[in-house]
Amino acid sequence: MSGAAGPPVVGAAAPALTLPDAHGAPVAVGGPSARPVLLVFVPFAFSRVCTAELTELQAHLPELAGVDVRAVSCDPGPSLRAWAEQDGYTFPLLSDFWPHGAAARAYGVLDEVDGYARRGSFLLDTAGVLRWSVESAAGVARPFAAYREAVAGL
Repeated sequence: MSGAAGPPVVGAAAPALTLPDAHGAPVAVGGPSARPVLLVFVPFAFSRVCTAELTELQAHLPELAGVDVRAVSCDPGPSLRAWAEQDGYTFPLLSDFWPHGAAARAYGVLDEVDGYARRGSFLLDTAGVLRWSVESAAGVARPFAAYREAVAGL
């Protein structure tokens, strides 16, 4: 089921939010930034497909040079911290736990029935304008090649 709001439109300002990282530190998303931001919503920490996606992103971070990767989940911070430590993620894992799903809702990827973020990815330029987005079906990983192409198009 779709979230109440639709996803932001390519070419328009993306929602500006502040989310806590896995250690509770606030991280701004959207709005002006020093570098472009790839915002990757994942349904559940430690799940098979989510782990595979973030592990692939981690392995290919050098190909996304100049872009800040941020993963977002509705899981609480302590779960995200354990996941990052277990799998060695060096990019921030942001918690959309409370108010539950507010960021996913703002980006149009909250499953309102089951309360998790669907697999949506958003590339924001340094002005906070959405330049690219993709959403994958439940259980289907987003291809890394799509990230590479989107970043190359900035």
